[in-house]
Amino acid sequence: MIFIAIEAGNVCLNVVDSILAELIPRLWTLPDSCTSKDISISQGRDSSSSGIPQYVVQIVNTCMSDCAPSNIHVFCGWFASAPLVNPKAFRRLNYDDCLVNDGKPLRHGEIIRFQYANSFMYPLRFKSAKFC
Repeated sequence: MIFIAIEAGNVCLNVVDSILAELIPRLWTLPDSCTSKDISISQGRDSSSSGIPQYVVQIVNTCMSDCAPSNIHVFCGWFASAPLVNPKAFRRLNYDDCLVNDGKPLRHGEIIRFQYANSFMYPLRFKSAKFC
């Protein structure tokens, strides 16, 4: 609920009007906006594997918006795996720059899941994305 005090003519009213004009559009767009916090990246070691350690990665869009983030990039060092990871799911473009889902939008609740094998776990974390 908003209370408006009218004092000294239109001065207070004009200030309130300008504040409301700025805040109301933001309030209407917040639920539909996605941010970097909505891209969840988790990974863990697959304990059932023997030989070269294997890791399972899940990248999930937790945003409730219909406007899905696309062109998602992840910090990934010199990411490499044997066997190869499906490049449409996840691929290294350059040092510390991996592309998720071939750059296509990642819809709400959609999960990109893959396994990789390496002697160590790569620290994967969100880098950038195109948000609506």
